[in-house]
Amino acid sequence: MGEWQTLGRSLILIGIGIAVIGVLLSIADKLPGLTWLGKLPGDISIKRDQVSLYFPIATSLLVSIVLSLLVAVFSWLFRR
Repeated sequence: MGEWQTLGRSLILIGIGIAVIGVLLSIADKLPGLTWLGKLPGDISIKRDQVSLYFPIATSLLVSIVLSLLVAVFSWLFRR
């Protein structure tokens, strides 16, 4: 397989993964087990008269840790 073909397949898989994550996040409020997502202690929400700011710091850290662990597990499995 050529370099470009490998890169193309990798980009397709990454795109499918991002699409799946986007669908899961868009229906997260409807799923009973994921109602806490985005409402963790450490997520900053500021609401004023006509301005609303939201900084999901704790949620971002949690998602980053989970994704890092998944990548480590998959790289370990495919390396064998």
